[in-house]
Amino acid sequence: MPVNEDKRGCDSKDRVNARSVFLITIPLFVLAHLSHHLVPALITPLLPMIRDSLSLSYTRAGLLVSGFTITYGVAQLPGGWLGDIFGYSTLILAGISGVAVFGLLFGLTASYIPLLLFLVLMGISGGGYHPSASPLVSQAAGERLRGRALGIHQIGGTASYFIAPLIAVGIARVFGWRGSFILLSSLVFLYGILFYTLLRRWGYGGVDRRETPGDETDRGGRTRPLAKCIPVIIVSSSVQIFVSSSVSFLPLYIVDSLSGSKETAAALLSVSHSAGLWAGPLAGFASDRVGKKPIILFTAAISAPLVFLLNHVSLGAGIVAVLLFFGVAQYMSMPVTEAYLIGGTSRKNRSTVLGVYYFLSRGGPGLSTALLGWLIDRRGFAFAFNLAALIMGAVFTVCTVLIAKNGGWRE
Repeated sequence: MPVNEDKRGCDSKDRVNARSVFLITIPLFVLAHLSHHLVPALITPLLPMIRDSLSLSYTRAGLLVSGFTITYGVAQLPGGWLGDIFGYSTLILAGISGVAVFGLLFGLTASYIPLLLFLVLMGISGGGYHPSASPLVSQAAGERLRGRALGIHQIGGTASYFIAPLIAVGIARVFGWRGSFILLSSLVFLYGILFYTLLRRWGYGGVDRRETPGDETDRGGRTRPLAKCIPVIIVSSSVQIFVSSSVSFLPLYIVDSLSGSKETAAALLSVSHSAGLWAGPLAGFASDRVGKKPIILFTAAISAPLVFLLNHVSLGAGIVAVLLFFGVAQYMSMPVTEAYLIGGTSRKNRSTVLGVYYFLSRGGPGLSTALLGWLIDRRGFAFAFNLAALIMGAVFTVCTVLIAKNGGWRE
């Protein structure tokens, strides 16, 4: 029948379009995401070397991490708004090549205050990437494939944190930790220029206001009340806050408390970040079928016990297992939360809601890392990790109750 033939033709066209998106567009966004995070990902694995070269306390070492993450998180708030003014491609350029410029300057600097300043400027420059890239990835894939597209996009960020400890230490053995920043920042800068050129060619010079196929929120349809989004944003952000801040001190914890080498400490970080190579896409795929909330709550449920277990593992299989599940919690949470918020907010306030989430989940670890370093200096690793686990457990409990009252688990 003609109607069926039209439907088959439409389905065939959709399949061809989806194939091109997942074979060309999304992989290039994955490389952009990797480039965006690669230079900041060098800070934590190289922190023991930086600490020794500058004779830093735990507090001052933690402030280096916080200098980037706090400003990076704060910069998420105006990120979507600036994208509406200057165009998504410009914000993505700043989030890749701009970050690389300050990474290069970081590698050329020899004293503590300028190092901290360049990390602050790096965070400001990178703040617009996610509010610009995630909506474009979602738009390219459409509502039906949104979760898996954002999960695949997450691979880029994960890969940067996975490979950074491995290549950074290798380069640092020959050229020092500054050499790692100089070399890798130069390569990232070049890819940022290339990707910006491609975005302009694809028509992403400004804000693309086309409707995402199948997205009811883009056509004035059903949206979630903001009250339903708030506990999801808080519980998902808390996973990033407590897991990320704990991971930031793991190289120092492994060297100072578990008597591991600096090279071992840096390499072990790759165990945690390796989970994101499969956990993000798996979570996105599962969330398209079972809903977003169950995945988000699962990651929050395992986070507090994992932080607590840091005080009870040795250098070996125990620390490897904890680090692997750290990665599962961290990288399953991010793409699913993005898909939940994009799918349930109207276009007029989507960037604002995403900006709030990115502000808390990316900037929150900066504040918590500084506080954790202060606690470690005064009370030791055990007290700091136990307190972090206790707070994370309390946040999870409260948010779970609120989510249950706001419509249950299947969304």
